[in-house]
Amino acid sequence: MIDRKDLGSWLGGTPSSEGDYPGRRLGKPAAGPGSIGRPGRRVLALCIDWAACYAIAAAFFGASQLAILAVFAVEQILLVGLAGYGLGHRIAGLRVERLDGRRAGLLAAVIRTVLLCLVIPAVIFDPDQRGLHDKAAGTVVVRL
Repeated sequence: MIDRKDLGSWLGGTPSSEGDYPGRRLGKPAAGPGSIGRPGRRVLALCIDWAACYAIAAAFFGASQLAILAVFAVEQILLVGLAGYGLGHRIAGLRVERLDGRRAGLLAAVIRTVLLCLVIPAVIFDPDQRGLHDKAAGTVVVRL
């Protein structure tokens, strides 16, 4: 009889069923606080941030796309750099930290935000679900 092992590839199950999971290479737990923030939470955080920045830009600058992006960049640099999370991150239960667990800091937040605003680096992930923007900044998004 044919079973899943014979078919291989995507029918073999998720990588976590074999002991591999996003963040293992970084010394992060598989689940719970300190584990890698999954894409669903990250997209939720981005939507919350974008909506808040849209409201601010509409109130003060007329809601042009450039104004929204500028408000988003300022929010990300200041909040991630100083607090470790933006508004959306906080609501979604995420934080941005360096690989050693410390806060990202302003320089990492600037690098991360500039690349995040370019969009393409943010949608290219490694096996640990770190986008190119996080890799360049030396950061990782983890659960609170």
